[in-house]
Amino acid sequence: MAERRTYSIAELGPRYKWIALSNTTLGMLIATINSSIVLIALPDIFKGIGINPLEPSNTSYLLWMIMGFLVVTAVLVVAFGRLGDMYGRARMYNLGFAVFTVSSIMLAITWFDGDAAALWLIGWRIVQGVGGAFLMANSSAILTDAFPANQRGLALGMNGVAAIAGSFLGLVVGGVLAPVNWNLIFLVSVPFGVIGTVWAYVKLHDTGVRQHAKMDWWGNITFAVGLIAVLVGITYGIQPYGTSQTGWGSPMVLSCLIGGVAVLIAFVVIETKVPNPLFRLSLFRIRSFSWGNLANLTASLGRGGLQFVLIIWLQGIWLPQHGFTFEQTPLWAGIYMLPLTIGFLVAAPTSGILSDRIGSRALASGGLVITALTFLLLTLLPVNFDYWAFAGILLLNGIGMGMFSSPNRAEVMNSLPADARGSGAGMMTTFQNAAMVLSIGFFFSLIIAGLSDHLPIAMSQGLTEHGVPAAAAQQVAHLPAVAVLFAAFLGYNPIQQLLGGQLGSLPADQASFLTGRSFFPNLISGPFQDGLAVAFGFAIVVCLIGAVASLLTKDTKKSPESVGEELAAVAGESGGGPSELVSPRSDR
Repeated sequence: MAERRTYSIAELGPRYKWIALSNTTLGMLIATINSSIVLIALPDIFKGIGINPLEPSNTSYLLWMIMGFLVVTAVLVVAFGRLGDMYGRARMYNLGFAVFTVSSIMLAITWFDGDAAALWLIGWRIVQGVGGAFLMANSSAILTDAFPANQRGLALGMNGVAAIAGSFLGLVVGGVLAPVNWNLIFLVSVPFGVIGTVWAYVKLHDTGVRQHAKMDWWGNITFAVGLIAVLVGITYGIQPYGTSQTGWGSPMVLSCLIGGVAVLIAFVVIETKVPNPLFRLSLFRIRSFSWGNLANLTASLGRGGLQFVLIIWLQGIWLPQHGFTFEQTPLWAGIYMLPLTIGFLVAAPTSGILSDRIGSRALASGGLVITALTFLLLTLLPVNFDYWAFAGILLLNGIGMGMFSSPNRAEVMNSLPADARGSGAGMMTTFQNAAMVLSIGFFFSLIIAGLSDHLPIAMSQGLTEHGVPAAAAQQVAHLPAVAVLFAAFLGYNPIQQLLGGQLGSLPADQASFLTGRSFFPNLISGPFQDGLAVAFGFAIVVCLIGAVASLLTKDTKKSPESVGEELAAVAGESGGGPSELVSPRSDR
């Protein structure tokens, strides 16, 4: 790559940091919206390409549409952060915006049908994840370079707001656009991607310390192979295997998990031997980096599967019980989860500003304690809850996550030396995204276990009582519980999907009752609550571990200048024309 000039912050002017914040916030928002936008749109996508995702042969398509983006970003962010440290963070970030935009165009113009369309979509979703990994790996490092230490909590808090709020806004955007035309969920990103790419190219500059070094190829290969194997094992672990409701005993899953861990151990050994490692293990000697990342990891384990559990809870049980058809539930599930996003939007920037003034430990730890409390309240809530109680708990959960997220990110990034901010941010994002995949697999497995214990008997009895022949009822009752979960998750009518042709042989009133809004939700409520209690119990434990880890970080000293004073200084400067704000692009 051609050598390019690195600018000082003084050259770029006092407004440059706000340019960096606004552009990286747009990048994170659009990347995370796209990480979740397909969740609500999946029924319309599969209907549009002519595939039934509930058929056993198509389950892998469904899983990779859901998990592929997360797996790719988890694997690549460290390497891309390292590239940012070596060749310029703004440059790598801008490349990510371009890749993301091109992949969004290719997703939107899908012209295939059937299996070819599914493979096309999954392939370009993976490429989109590559662009997202460039954005995620370098945005925090760009902000840490651009902002002084006493303002990084605000900057990283705003960036964190975009990152997590985008994952929830994607549910609503997908629910609104997909029924109109499923291609729109990808097309909507294109104008923002084009604007962001051009804006980043013109306005963003490399201001950090670069460390020119050879790429750690063996480290990259072993890390990618090991982490992909583990995440693939987790992804397929929630599918049935033989007579088992889950695949954790499958030779393929066990090979992926054991082999992946073995390769990751080899990766750690390699990193201690090479001169310029992908993972700078010496960073873990920094107290705030180590404990802050442990807190981030446990927080992600606790909340990663929450979104999926809430979607199933709302779509499969609560919304049908309150007058919504199964086809309407995807959109309304996104709308009814908005209090979670609102809580986060309020708390994350506020806690970021406060952490600049009073430090991060108490805020981050307190945020995770509040989050753990909300998981406890969710376990005490009846499955057919009063919405305002549910909304209040979600709002409090969003506040707790927001209180933790901004101070934690600021503490970790402030602790890093200038030449390691890209790789350090990538390591942090890897822990977060890998933990979210693990959390999804763990939450799904616990709920499947709860359903497997009680659902077959309840379903068999309920079906036979309403005219379904005993043999057919037994066959349906012993179908994998994951099929029931996926049907609820996708907004399909589960009984209609499971009974299929059997409905035509039943009296009209019985068929209508079985496929109505009360039979399946009432049937699944008890077994679902059993699995829910175990899953949220796990979330409580890991959040409390994260709260302790946050207390063990070491608050970075802040300079006395406040954000308000800085904004006033920027606003009061005279004679600062556009040419003074951003230096000419001599490095292009």
